[in-house]
Amino acid sequence: MKILMVSAEAIPFAKTGGLADAVSALAVALTNLGHDVKIVIPRYYKINRDSLVKLEGPMAVAAGTQETWTAVYMTKMPGCPKLPVYFIDHEMCFGRDGIYGSKTETDYHDNPYRFAVLAHGAFQLCRKLHWYPDIMHVHDWSASLVPVILKHRCRNDVFAHTASVITIHNLGYQGQYNQRHFLDLGLPWELYYGANIEHNGGINFLQAGISNADMITTVSPTYAREIQTAEGGFGMDGLLRARGSVVKGILNGADVSRWDPEKDSFIPANYSAKDLRNKAVCKAELQKRMGLPVRPEVPLFGIVTRLVDQKGISELFGPGFGCMYAMCTKMDLQFVVLGNGEKWCEDEINSLQSRLPNMRAHVGFDEGLSHLIEAGSDFFLMPSKYEPCGLNQIYSLLYGTLPIVRNTGGLADTVQNYNEQTGEGTGFMFDYLDPNAIFNTVGWAVYAYYNKKDHIEAMRKRAMTQRFGWDTAARQYLDVYNEAIKRGCK
Repeated sequence: MKILMVSAEAIPFAKTGGLADAVSALAVALTNLGHDVKIVIPRYYKINRDSLVKLEGPMAVAAGTQETWTAVYMTKMPGCPKLPVYFIDHEMCFGRDGIYGSKTETDYHDNPYRFAVLAHGAFQLCRKLHWYPDIMHVHDWSASLVPVILKHRCRNDVFAHTASVITIHNLGYQGQYNQRHFLDLGLPWELYYGANIEHNGGINFLQAGISNADMITTVSPTYAREIQTAEGGFGMDGLLRARGSVVKGILNGADVSRWDPEKDSFIPANYSAKDLRNKAVCKAELQKRMGLPVRPEVPLFGIVTRLVDQKGISELFGPGFGCMYAMCTKMDLQFVVLGNGEKWCEDEINSLQSRLPNMRAHVGFDEGLSHLIEAGSDFFLMPSKYEPCGLNQIYSLLYGTLPIVRNTGGLADTVQNYNEQTGEGTGFMFDYLDPNAIFNTVGWAVYAYYNKKDHIEAMRKRAMTQRFGWDTAARQYLDVYNEAIKRGCK
């Protein structure tokens, strides 16, 4: 099968979150299964042209009100030489450090035009290569014009046998802009309503993608159900219910080549489910590195997160009502925190660690430290308001670090709640997000740590034997692709 992945980001070239990991990992898994896969993303300023091969000749792209010209570069995916990655080079659109915005302009004013260039450019790239995919698999709002263009502009030419699949990685980001930006999209006005691009008098990229794609996927089965409810639908629930017959949740895999406690080069000692002794070595190293007393007997809780509202940061760190201070003063435990994001939260975390001897934080991001936190912690706290899939709880399971999570999205699909009577489970869960729920669930884990040591040991081993590779997800996507072709290419 010929598959084109269209995305704003893909590791190791451009990343803001888990979307980049998922796009590349799925493409690699499909390639390894024998399929003909290509990825196309923009060439941002930080992607060095000198490391890429330039394709001969310019490429015309009909975005906006007139044709513009781009260049195209190419390289091979590191570790997967059969997977080419193409880069649309347009200095005015993508010659900047940020992907969607910057510190001074959080959402670039010209994003509608920028991502119209990406969408139209994906079709032109196929023409340039004389390679026409069976599936155009687009990811999130920034690539959502592709299903519109395919359905309304290209199904009568060389793309007559091409179907589209859109994956919603996070419904909270939809690409909503003023109506005047419709002119940037390179589409006729009849599609403003005809392709369901109009939303509240403006335009909505993701709504357009959902309305026109042949199949719709999300990154976990529970999230696929949640987005069809008023509570989790971000205003799209009615549309998604109407299209419910083509909505399917497929749990993301994890890159088990990078996240494996038996081989991880970031941690001081490797270990496995068969021999967990070196996990204590990692715990001691984490305590030393973070400036905590080296106490093997105390439960150590880790947090690695973006400091944004979705992740439950107000309930954790909110001044005056967050539960972090209470947990650290009323329980015999330790906390380590790694993350960055909203300034108020960064400031509050720094304030808390100056007052709490058993909490330490690194405000920023450090990949090596993130691995050490997963390996050295006893528990991993992830109290998200919503979580389409989540990766850190999967990493925690693989490292025998028991997750404490809210019962939502991919967290519900990957973590099995602890049964105090039988010792079954792989983590600890709560339903309603508020500071008391987090406090009580952490307290439950602390109680089990001190009083149910045999349960904790069994849960760790059970967690580490879970399988989260991308092969299973890739095969499920192939079923979706075949269904999309049946529906779209009649």
